[in-house]
Amino acid sequence: MSYTTDAESGTSGGDFDIFSLDPEVNRHPQEMYRMMRDAAPVISLEGMGHILTTKEAAQECFRRPEVFSSAATDSILAMGTVRPLIPLQIDPPDHVKYRKILDPLFAPRHMAELEAPVAALVHERIDAFIDRGECDFSKEFSVPLPSEVFLTLLGLPLSDLPTFLKMKDGVIRPDHIVGHAREHPDTIAYQNEIGASIYAYFDAVLDEREVERRDDLLSRFLDAEVDGHKLTRHDILDVCFLFLIAGLDTVSASLDCFFGYLCEHSEQRRQLVADPALVPSAVEELLRWETPVGGIARVAAEDTELLGCPIKKGDMVSISLGSVDTDEAALPDAYEVRFDRAVNPHHAFGGGVHRCLGSHLARLELRVALREWHTRIPEYSVKPGHELVYTPAIRSLDTFPMVFTAG
Repeated sequence: MSYTTDAESGTSGGDFDIFSLDPEVNRHPQEMYRMMRDAAPVISLEGMGHILTTKEAAQECFRRPEVFSSAATDSILAMGTVRPLIPLQIDPPDHVKYRKILDPLFAPRHMAELEAPVAALVHERIDAFIDRGECDFSKEFSVPLPSEVFLTLLGLPLSDLPTFLKMKDGVIRPDHIVGHAREHPDTIAYQNEIGASIYAYFDAVLDEREVERRDDLLSRFLDAEVDGHKLTRHDILDVCFLFLIAGLDTVSASLDCFFGYLCEHSEQRRQLVADPALVPSAVEELLRWETPVGGIARVAAEDTELLGCPIKKGDMVSISLGSVDTDEAALPDAYEVRFDRAVNPHHAFGGGVHRCLGSHLARLELRVALREWHTRIPEYSVKPGHELVYTPAIRSLDTFPMVFTAG
């Protein structure tokens, strides 16, 4: 069954507001997800596409990448890019060629080599504020840390952090910087300018690596070859652009969501302090429950249907990952947050052939951050008088004032 709503209001006869800007809904969206699933597995918004709310619907979409295209999102999700992002906006069969080259470079064994450097970065961040007994967790930890990890992975100097943050914010949230709506000409011009600077930055670094290889990911990009295929210069630039916009903000948002949850649930925070062995499963459970990236988009490549709902060629199809990951039909105790969950097949990293290339790196960063933080700062809370305000879609925090007692 599909469920049609009023296209302008985004509501369903007053039952719920899919596009709510209510801070409480963004802070705790799980009840909204339940209402969406109760409405239908496929919610059709007149003139605005369809939202998939259940695990069954999501898996059906993931299984049919030739019908539910990621490549067709190129024109819709442009962020100052001049070509499709690799491998995100490449459909099979070409997608397979790129994943064969890239997957080994992001395999767990390679990411494990970063554990000690990531731990060192975490401690350097904490060192900067631990004596104060307070910090802005977002500005001083969750935002800079993933960029520093990325710089380390690519063999780039940490002094380039301000440049990276400017590039990231310039293409992801140019409206915040320019002060105009996203569709305003000045905003678009600024986003395109920053996009061009990203290509230029990585192009210059690749020129250096062509002359002298190093033990870093950029050098591996240049040398990787599978079945006679190598990445071209444009390919590498497009992969780097994708990781800048997809691999930094999402980890920052995950850290915001994780620590926001742990501030509200001190008993579970103390579990992690008492038993660090719980951290890996806690990361998976918080990814499932908080689902920092609310949804991912596809475009129908042909007329089709999904669970009986007709979908026309060119329709946008959005998979609500948060709703999928709290679907009680697939996981009966989905509304219990359990750090001892042995099996956790969540979709926080998407699914199907386009499942997140950097998931192993993200997991490593999150595990190390939670483990090392709680060894040094076991007691913390939101600063009294402040209420956390999460952004919609990617649930991050512009500010996260925190007070704490060091261990």
